[in-house]
Amino acid sequence: MNNKYLLIICFCLLLFVLVSFYFNWQEKENYSVVYLSTGEIYIGKLSYFPKLTLTDAYLLQVLKDPSDSTKNTFQLAPLSEALWSPERIYLNREQVIFSGPMNESSKAFQAIKNGTSVPK
Repeated sequence: MNNKYLLIICFCLLLFVLVSFYFNWQEKENYSVVYLSTGEIYIGKLSYFPKLTLTDAYLLQVLKDPSDSTKNTFQLAPLSEALWSPERIYLNREQVIFSGPMNESSKAFQAIKNGTSVPK
């Protein structure tokens, strides 16, 4: 009888691990936007298991337009080119205001795919 319960528990654990890896893999294939309570906006491949992690990450920066100081312009800064150049960043779930998948037709997504730093 004990072997039967052990087998059921092992099967449930294996199923949980497989489902977790599947959903983690699904999330990593698409870009997501993450807005933090600090006001920073990150774009990257988001995974939830085992930690909230962002890979292939970009920081969305709001800059003043040099030609018109009343307007803002946006720039995507890849974290791989930062001084500290992280491979991935671990996010504090308590600091995340919202996150969501990016639309492939968005300007930011197109800028990432085209390798440009300014979404047009």
